[in-house]
Amino acid sequence: MKIYNKLVRDRIPEMIEADHKNCVTRKVEGHELRNLLEEKMIEEFNEYLEDRNLEELADMLEVLIGLAKYHGYTEEELMHIRMKKYQERGGFEEGVFLESVTIKKES
Repeated sequence: MKIYNKLVRDRIPEMIEADHKNCVTRKVEGHELRNLLEEKMIEEFNEYLEDRNLEELADMLEVLIGLAKYHGYTEEELMHIRMKKYQERGGFEEGVFLESVTIKKES
């Protein structure tokens, strides 16, 4: 028997059973769900750092959508806010690194 004790995608139990194996699961809610989603984000981020591939980025996005839903938002609302911020502030495509800010002297 292998112990996992972690949050998994919704269809993982049926995939395990289709592989002629048994699994024990339980439903988590509330603060426990939020904490597990946050742990999952760290797990997925670490996996991204190891592999640096699109699949790990997609996994991180799925966890972000799960966190948004936990907080009562839809995926569409999350993407809308993302686009609004992108339009107002831009993205990260240009690699702008802010080193410092000073107050301009008036002439």
